[in-house]
Parts: sequence; structure tokens; C-alpha cells
Amino acid sequence: MFTAADFIPNKYTSTIENGNFEWSAPSNIALVKYWGKKDNQIPANPSVSFTLNNCKTITKLAFSKKENQESFSFDLLFEGKPKEDFKPKIQKFLERVEVYLPFLKDYHFTIDTQNTFPHSSGIASSASGMAALAMNFMSLERKLNPEMTDDYFYQKASFLARLGSGSACRSVKGEMVVWGNQANIEGSSDLFGVEYPYAIHDNFKNYQDTILLVDKGEKQVSSTVGHDLMHNHPYAERRFAQAHENLDKLIAIFENGNLDEFIKVVESEALTLHAMMMTSMPYYILMKPNTLQIINAIWKFRQETQIPVCFTLDAGANVHVLYPENVTEKVLQFIQDELVVFCQNRQYICDKIGSGALLIDNC
Repeated sequence: MFTAADFIPNKYTSTIENGNFEWSAPSNIALVKYWGKKDNQIPANPSVSFTLNNCKTITKLAFSKKENQESFSFDLLFEGKPKEDFKPKIQKFLERVEVYLPFLKDYHFTIDTQNTFPHSSGIASSASGMAALAMNFMSLERKLNPEMTDDYFYQKASFLARLGSGSACRSVKGEMVVWGNQANIEGSSDLFGVEYPYAIHDNFKNYQDTILLVDKGEKQVSSTVGHDLMHNHPYAERRFAQAHENLDKLIAIFENGNLDEFIKVVESEALTLHAMMMTSMPYYILMKPNTLQIINAIWKFRQETQIPVCFTLDAGANVHVLYPENVTEKVLQFIQDELVVFCQNRQYICDKIGSGALLIDNC
């Protein structure tokens, strides 16, 4: 069983003065939702997600050795321009991970980051952003410790990403990723995400996700505040148990390919997440009227056509429309005909399952 101490390195065997790396890391969409956490970014319940392919963050990390090693030193650029309001989050991340990356105060870093999806598109970028940054730091640590195995590299990258943003640990490696201890899933851990270890039916290969941008504004409730609302929530313990039950159901569904049962679990999970917010204290309604219009239109279309399209939601108003690849043409026509009218500026993003973070440059 892994512990956090397993990621504290021994003395490094190599040195490097300067260089740069560049990684991309994708967003992910949870099927069983993580909502509620314990100390040190430990999830209150397990989750499983599809890794996306097109919605990603691309981060370049340049580093050079410095003489003063008393504090962290970094510049942060977003789309090539200084972004001061992002810096406190990065500072906090560095403080959290320093014990696991003891070289951090040895270097000055320039972090240059950009997203492939539109800024303020209502898609959370913390998961992809923190995963991309963790991959870059692990690339540097591998230069300092060339004997590092690939397994350790990816496990530790996921572990570090989690300390920046919980769901970021699901954006490192794999098409489908489990995070959180689940008795029936071998290797699952609260400390990092793991690739789903069992066979997946062809129905779920290359699954599609079209993201309908209902509201592109700032999140009404930050993830940190939202998770904290599960402390002393009247339905918290039942919710955490339900997540375990639904993950067990999905194990069978992923094997047998039953799309009707998949839809039941995924839509129920999405609505339960929002039910938790509506029954917390203080309480929030994160959906917008157009969110409900889209959900009702999907239900009607599915009933009339028997096409296995469904929705899921994050903690916001936007709708992820999920469907198998073989019905793509019909679903996209439905979205064009009936759903884009409910999107802000008629905007939506076509995505699909991807495989995780990718190294772009290494020098």
C-alpha cells in the first residue's frame, strides 16, 4: 500500500543547470462524481472519469539554477502575458509539494500556459492546468534521478497534480481513470489516479463528449467551497456510500456494454451532485434555466429515437452530452437542430475520449 512518504525522494544522482519542458494535459469529465474531501486533498468518495482529448492545457516550463535558495521564484504567463492573479494558487501548490520536490527552491521557473478551449468558456481548467504543471516538474525530477521508472513517474505526477486540484490526478494517464479507494478495483488509491484496470466493452471505445456552453461566466461557487459544504451535510454519508455503489455498477456495465444502465448511473450521478449543492447550507442552484431545457430535450430525443445519448454535469451550468461514436452524426444533427439555441452565443465544443498527458518538448 502506497503512502505519501513513498514520494519523498532520496538524494538525487544527477544535476542540471537549466532547460525547458513542454507538456499538454487534458480536462476530464467524471462519471461518478468526487464531491467532498478530507485533509490533504483526500477524496471522501471514489470517482471515475473519461479523459478528454481536445480540451487541454499546454504548459511550458523553463528553469535555471539560482544562487538564493531561500524562497520560490517563478514568473507566470497565460497565453504569453503575465497573469498575476494566478500566482497565489501556484505559490500554494509549490508550498504543498516542496517536501516531494525538494529542488523547487534551487531554480527560477518561467511557467507559460495556455488552454485549447476558449478562456472563460465555463470549462474548469484547474484539472488540466495542474496536471500539465505536475508533468513538467516530474520531467525535471527525472533529469535529477535518471533511474526513475515510468510507473513511478506517472504515479507521482498524478499524486502531485492532486495536491494542486483534486480532479487533476485523473488527467495524467489513461482513457478512463479511477481515483479513490474502491474495494473491487485493483490498485485504486486515494493518493493518485489509476488507469481503469479491467476490460472495457467496445461500446465505450472512442466515446464522444460534446460540451454545451450554457454559461461562460465565473463559477458561482469555487470547487474548494463546494467540497467544504459536504462537511456536516445531512446527506453526506449516504452520498459517499452511493458513489461506491455506483462505481461497482459501472464495473459490470463497462464489461457488458449495457448503455441503458450506463445512462441511468451517469445521469443520476450528475443530478445527485447538484442535489448535494441544493441541500447544503448555504445552498446553491448551479444550473441555469437553459440547462434544464437541454436535459429535457435530451430525454425527449432519447425516448423518441432510442439513440443512447445522455448528459452529465460538472458543478456548473454547462452540459456534457455523452454518446457512442457510432451515433455521432445523428446526435450532432440533434444538437444543431435543438440544443445550440440554449448555448451562450450558440457555442459548443466537440470532444472525445483521449489518453492523457503528452510530452511536446524536452530540451
